[in-house]
Amino acid sequence: MQKHGVEIIFALMLTFNVLFAEEQLPVGSHPQAITFDYFPNRVYALVWRNWNLVRPERIAKTIGADVQDIQAIAASMGLPKAHPLPADDKKRIYITVLRRNWHLLPYNQLLTLLDMSADELEFSLKEDDFLFVKFGRLKPQCSPLHYRPPDEKERAWAQEIKQLVENFYKETPTPEPRFSCVKHLFSLDEVNAPAFTPSAGGPRFIYSYYGVFGDPLIDARLDPYPDGLLARLAAHGVNGIWLHVVLNQLAPGGDDFPEFGAQHEVRLANLRRLVERAKKYGIRVYLYMNEPRAMPASFFENRADMAGVRENDFIALCTSNDAVRRWLGNSLTFVFRQVPDLGGVFTITASENLTNCASHGRWQECPRCRTRNYADIIADVNRVIADGVHRGNPRAKVIVWDWGWHGHGDAPDVIAKLPKSAWLMSVSEWAKPIERGGVKTEIGEYSISAVGPGPRAQRHWALAKEAGLKTIAKVQFNNTWELSAVPFLPVLDLVAQHAANLAQADVDGVMLSWSLGGYPSPNLEIAQRFAQQPDADIDKVLNDLAERRYGQKAAPFARKAWAAFSKAFQQFPYSGAVLYRGPQQYGPGNPLFARPTGYASTMLGFPYDDLDGWRGPYSREIFYKQFDKVAAGWKKGLDSFEKVVCHADAEKRSTARADQRIAQAAWLHFASVANQARFIDGRDALLTQDLGEAGRRAITKRMLSLLKEEARIAEELFYIVQRDSRIGFEASNQYYYFPQDLLEKVINCDFISKYFEPRL
Repeated sequence: MQKHGVEIIFALMLTFNVLFAEEQLPVGSHPQAITFDYFPNRVYALVWRNWNLVRPERIAKTIGADVQDIQAIAASMGLPKAHPLPADDKKRIYITVLRRNWHLLPYNQLLTLLDMSADELEFSLKEDDFLFVKFGRLKPQCSPLHYRPPDEKERAWAQEIKQLVENFYKETPTPEPRFSCVKHLFSLDEVNAPAFTPSAGGPRFIYSYYGVFGDPLIDARLDPYPDGLLARLAAHGVNGIWLHVVLNQLAPGGDDFPEFGAQHEVRLANLRRLVERAKKYGIRVYLYMNEPRAMPASFFENRADMAGVRENDFIALCTSNDAVRRWLGNSLTFVFRQVPDLGGVFTITASENLTNCASHGRWQECPRCRTRNYADIIADVNRVIADGVHRGNPRAKVIVWDWGWHGHGDAPDVIAKLPKSAWLMSVSEWAKPIERGGVKTEIGEYSISAVGPGPRAQRHWALAKEAGLKTIAKVQFNNTWELSAVPFLPVLDLVAQHAANLAQADVDGVMLSWSLGGYPSPNLEIAQRFAQQPDADIDKVLNDLAERRYGQKAAPFARKAWAAFSKAFQQFPYSGAVLYRGPQQYGPGNPLFARPTGYASTMLGFPYDDLDGWRGPYSREIFYKQFDKVAAGWKKGLDSFEKVVCHADAEKRSTARADQRIAQAAWLHFASVANQARFIDGRDALLTQDLGEAGRRAITKRMLSLLKEEARIAEELFYIVQRDSRIGFEASNQYYYFPQDLLEKVINCDFISKYFEPRL
C-alpha cells in the first residue's frame, strides 16, 4: 500500500512537471505519439532504446523505478550486461538519445533522462543545426511514464524477444564500443606526415568528423579537433577547419545588449587554444557566421526600433538599425582581436535560420527595410561582417556563401555590391541538369552522384572574378545527405572527376564539407592530389591510390570496385526531398508500421513511413526501382572488393577489410530503402484499393517476403556495426542508430509478419 501511494505521488508530480516544461519548450501541433506495439509496453521500449546509451540509474530515476527493475527488464529481453557510454560522451550522444525517446517521453522526463535543464534543451532545439526543424517542428504528445511491475503476458512477450535476439549478442561478445573511432583519431600514431606546413593555394577547409555542432567551445573536454585529427587532416591537404558559433555567446553586448556574452571568456579561451594547436599543423580556424540570430519576441519589449521581420515566436534583429549593425561589427572586431590568429569567417546570409530581414525574402514586411532592396540588405550584412573582422585582423579571410540568395537563383546584383575583400563561395554542382529513371531535374547541393561544377556556380564565379573577388567551391568529397551514415562513400571515380574539373575551373579555394564529411579518407587524398597537380591524369591518380592503399596485386580489383560503385551511384534518385526526408541515413534502423502513422517525414530526423514525402518528383515505383539499381550495381562492386581483401598486401589487409565494411554498409542502406518503399506501397494498396482476393493475397505474400529480407539486412548490418563504430555516425545528427536498433528492426519485422500472416 505504501509503494502504491509513492507511485501515485510520482505520477502526479510528473504530470505537473510535464505541464511546466511544455510551457517553456516548443511543442508545435503536438499530435499523439506513435506507439511501438512490438514491445510489451512503453517501459520495455524505453529500456531497450536507452540500454548502453544512458546509465540504468538514470533510466530508473526517469520513470520512478529501482535500478534492479531496469536491469531485470533488460535481461528479460536478452540485452547484454550494461556498458553505458562514459559521461564525457553525453554531449556527443544527446541528440541520439533525444530522437529515440521523442515519442516515448514528455519533455520533463526527457530532461531527467538527458540530465539537462529546460534552458539547455531550448537552446539546443533552436541552435543545434535546426534540431527542432529536424524533429518536425513538433513534440509528440506523450503521457507521463512511470514504472509498474510487468504482468505475466508482458513477461512472456519479453521472453519471445529474448529468444529472437540473444544469439546475436553471443556471436559478437566483444563489440567495438561506440566512439572508438573518435579515440583512434585522438592519437598521433600512424600519421604519415613528417612535417606540417600550410598547403599551397587558397583555403581548403573542412568540418570535424565528430565535433559537437551547437556550442562546441563551452567545454574543453569536447574538443572537436584533437591533435590526431588535425595531423591526419593536414596530411590529406587540409589547411583550414571550421566551427559553428553564435556571436552573442562569443562577445559582450555592451550597453545595447547587456544580456549577451555570458561565459564568452571561457569560449574565447578554448578557441584561442584550438587556434594555437591548429597552427602547428599548418591549419587555420574559420568561424561560421549565420548572423544576427533572430531572438524571441520578449527580447524586443524595450527594443521595438530593432525588431524586424517576425516568424512564429522569433523576430529578426533588423540590420537597418544602427545599434544592431554596431553590435554585429564590434563583436567581430572584439573576437578577432582576442584571437588574432583566426583564419577568418564564412557567412550564410539567407539560411533556414531567420537572420536579417531579407534572409527569407520578406524584407518588405519590415518598416525600416521596406525602402531598401534585397541586394543592398544582403550585401550590407556581409560588408558589416567584413569590416568588423578586418578591424580586428586585416589578414583574416571573409568568405561569403551565396546559399539561398534569391531562392537559390542567380544573384548578380548581390555579387556586384559585395566588399572587394570578400571571397565568393558557391556550391560546385548547383543547377547541374540530370535525368534519372526518366525524370529530369536539377541538382541543388550535397551531391557526389552528379559531378560538378554546375552552371550556377560557374556563372557566379565568373561574376565574382569580374568584380575582383576570389572564389571558393563548396563540395562534399566524402559523403553527402545522399548517404551520410558512412564516413566516406567509395565512389572515387566520381570524386576524381569532380576534383579534376575544379582544378581546371580557376577557383581559389575549396570548402570540403558541411557538418558531414570530415573524415580523413582516401577521397580527400584524391582531392589533395589534384590540388597539388591540376593537370594530373585521373587514371594515374586512382591507380596510384589503389596501389598505395591495398598493394599492387589488389589495385586492379579496387579500381573495378570503385568504378562499379561510381556507376551505380549515378542512379541515385536525387532531389531535395530524397536528400532530407528519405530513410537512407537510417537504412534498416528505420522501423516499419503495419498501418500508416500519419506523420510527415522530417529533415534528417524522422523518415517515418512517409513514402510520398521521401520520393520528391519520382513516382513511388521509380523511386524504389532507382534504389534497386543503386543496390544492384553496388553489389557488383562488392564482388570485386572481395578480391581486394584476398589480394591485399598483408600489412594493408586490415585497411582493406575496414573499407569493405563501409562499402557493405552503404549497400545495405540502399537495399533497405528499396525494401521499405515497396513494403509501404503494398501496405497502402491493401488499405486503399479493391484488389480482389487473389490480388490481396499476392501483395500480402510479397510484403511478408520483404519483411523477411529487411530483417536479414538488419542482421547483416548489425554484425558490421558491432565491429565498426564509424558506421551510423554523423557529427551534427550524432548516431543515427545503435546496434540494438538493428535488432529492434528484427523484432519489428517479426511482429508485423505475425500481423499479416493470418491474412494469407
